[in-house]
Amino acid sequence: MAIRDKLRDNAAHLLQPGETIQSIFCAQTTSQYLALISYWIILFANAYRVVVVTDRRILICSSGRLRMTPVKQILRELPRNIRIGPPSGLWWRCESLGERLYIHKRFHKDVNAADGVPAA
Repeated sequence: MAIRDKLRDNAAHLLQPGETIQSIFCAQTTSQYLALISYWIILFANAYRVVVVTDRRILICSSGRLRMTPVKQILRELPRNIRIGPPSGLWWRCESLGERLYIHKRFHKDVNAADGVPAA
């Protein structure tokens, strides 16, 4: 099962009746570049987040410290009109979602889809 499909299945319990997921992606709270100093910093300071973009709202959900795919609880709910991107680089730092999140390049197309940017 692909990671986006697993995320959609795990986030389904947080949706309101009739609400549909438009885009979903993972982020983390600590820069991966701190691993150059010590991997223990990443292990103890990092937490994964799942960003669920629906047709009505944007949800920032906790996912735990060790795995990206569980969607445990809603930490923040934002209006749908917030622009998340544009992402760039290998680890893009996003600050438009209420906290500093680092999003890997593999999820940049999901950020663009959430913002309504057509694929290149």
